Order: sequence, then C-alpha cells, then structure tokens
Amino acid sequence: MKQEPPPQMRATATDLPGVILIQPEVYGDDRGFFFETYNRDSFRDMGIHMTFAQANHSRSARGVIRGLHYQLRRPQAKLVRVIEGEIYDVVLDIRRGSPTFGQWVSTVLSAREKNMLFIPEGFAHGFCACSEVAEMIYFCSDVYCPEEERGILWSDPELAIPWPLHDQAPLLSDRDQAFGPLASQPVHELPVFDSEAM
Repeated sequence: MKQEPPPQMRATATDLPGVILIQPEVYGDDRGFFFETYNRDSFRDMGIHMTFAQANHSRSARGVIRGLHYQLRRPQAKLVRVIEGEIYDVVLDIRRGSPTFGQWVSTVLSAREKNMLFIPEGFAHGFCACSEVAEMIYFCSDVYCPEEERGILWSDPELAIPWPLHDQAPLLSDRDQAFGPLASQPVHELPVFDSEAM
C-alpha cells in the first residue's frame, strides 16, 4: 500500500480569520537542513491563493519597532519569515465592518523555529526585534507604493500591545512615531471588510 508523503507545511489558524501561522517540515542531518518556504499547492491547501510581487529583506537591532504599516489602495498580503534572530510579530485588523475590527494577534517568529506568518490584505502589520539582530524576509502580494502607505501608532493605548521591550526605549523611525492611534484614523483611510473574500 502506497504511503502518502508527510505534509510539507502545517497551518495553524489564529484568532484573526485568514491570519495563519505556518510551520514547515524541516529535513536535517549532519550536513545541515532543508525546507520549503513556499509551495503553491501547499498554500492553496491552506486556503491561501496568492501570488507574490515583491520580496523584502530587513535587518533590525534589538528594540527596533517597525509598524504598524499597511497600504490603502494597493493592499499587500505578506508572508513573513525570520532568517536570523527573533521578532515579536503583530497583526491588527483595521478593516471597516470586520467582526474583528480593532483586534490584534501576536506571535514570536524566529530563525530557530523557522515558522512563518501569512497576513492577508487589509491588516496592519508591525514587529519588534527581540534579539541582538533580527533579519527577516517577507514576500508581498503587491509592490511598495509610498503614496498609499499608512500606519497606526505602535503604542496606541486602546490597543495596549505588550511589546517586549523590557524597559528599553524603542528604536523608531520618525514616520512610525508620527502615526496616530486607530480611533483617530479617518474612515476613508481604512480598508473595507469583504466578507466574500473570506
């Protein structure tokens, strides 16, 4: 009897529908390791029907917070993976009319665990570097469009995200410090929830 091959990736749903934590199957021996970071068929089995238009590579020092970012009329779904160190990754639902509007989920992504996070369009995303250096690669479903870039303040008191800073002052860009809280965002500056896309 023919045995089915083991799954290449394991998907875990989060409290935000469509945001998926992905754990690849890692094959290792004394030479090193191998695993798939993207497989079109495996992603379709997880309900992710996405092609990617751009790949980015970032490096951050401990305590750097980037986010919470989104693009408005050129939304980006993202597949986030850490290749060195560890990050605290946050996804916030900012879609007008969504049953989970204003809710967020967080997870730790690390080079050690080799886990990944898929973030659909319509969510804001940010992270904090938890190791001395954190390098990440993320694939986006659309290209970067600076005129469409928007953001939510990382320290929005109503969101109360517990960033793991451990009494360290965060390292932020001027742009990220200038974003306003979610409640102050004009309605027309937020994406619209599409129930048919779920």
